[in-house]
Amino acid sequence: MNGDSTGTLRQHRPFCSIIPPHVLDRLATSDDPRHFEPARRTLEHDGALRTRRRVIAVRGFTTTEADADTPAPADTPQRTIYDARHRTRLPGDQVRAEGDAPCQDATVNRAHAGLGATYDLFFKVYGRRSIDDRGLPLNATVHYGEEYNNAFWDGDQMVFGDGDGEIFLDFTLPVDVIGHELTHGITQHTANLEYYGQSGALNESLSDVFGSLIKQYALGQTAADANWLIGEGLLAPGVHGTALRSMKRPGTAYDDPRLGKDPQPAVMKDYVRTSRDNGGVHINSGIPNHAFYLLATELGGNAWERAGRIWYATLTGGELASDADFATFARLTAAAARTLYGEGDETRAVLKAWAQVGVPTS
Repeated sequence: MNGDSTGTLRQHRPFCSIIPPHVLDRLATSDDPRHFEPARRTLEHDGALRTRRRVIAVRGFTTTEADADTPAPADTPQRTIYDARHRTRLPGDQVRAEGDAPCQDATVNRAHAGLGATYDLFFKVYGRRSIDDRGLPLNATVHYGEEYNNAFWDGDQMVFGDGDGEIFLDFTLPVDVIGHELTHGITQHTANLEYYGQSGALNESLSDVFGSLIKQYALGQTAADANWLIGEGLLAPGVHGTALRSMKRPGTAYDDPRLGKDPQPAVMKDYVRTSRDNGGVHINSGIPNHAFYLLATELGGNAWERAGRIWYATLTGGELASDADFATFARLTAAAARTLYGEGDETRAVLKAWAQVGVPTS
């Protein structure tokens, strides 16, 4: 069943984090306590959070009459940043509210700015008012846990770890990481894609796509100017890699003896069949990621315009089932392109991009 923000059953809330379990699994087997101790703590904590999310999904969450009476949303974000002070109780102590001046904590200020950059893209380009399109307040907690190697959307708010300083740095550093996780919230409130197999990989890919567009929009980059890296600046000095993922060249973001080699495929013939990582949701997302990159660079100009509008229309149009596979999503993007632009360059570019990655559109 697909949920929406006005229905009687709220969306299931998978635990969506930026660092894939397979990366933490590898670090947890290291002989170096500087690597395995933070990784193990992160894995144990993430496992508990996943269990909690599944319980909420089974129980469901009903809306109230008050939800329907919520005033019309404003055209500006309502951000609040909290400090967990290295504990794991949420939300923590409030340290910056909307309208407050920047504080002395750079992490707090980056989180505040990243929430704003995400709001700006979705509102100014697509007319969406926050995560739920109803002005949902944007809350975030920083300094979560001790050397916590992850950032996640928990169904209600953003949470950022500081990283261990050995493999990962502060998770507020890349704005696309912030945008990626908040986009999971938008997916939760629209198509509600199941977090397993191809639908889960689409869920991850949509977050990468819009995370990249948020960064490009904030920096004023064209599709040709952008490097299409996800999480650039997150890896600590000495790690052999540039980012967590590359939409331009999936499988090339890192190759490090501690992290292993980036396992993402770019085309369907290399699709990875695995029971780990919810059926490889962080791995096989490389295929739709690459399709979007090919589309955006084929069209040229600003990727958030024509290419982004097609993807956004597909996500929010109401036709995308929660268990959609790659081929279904590809067909719907082609249909969205025709609706928006007719049988012109945009539709031809969509069909070409999916053909290049080996996903059928008919």
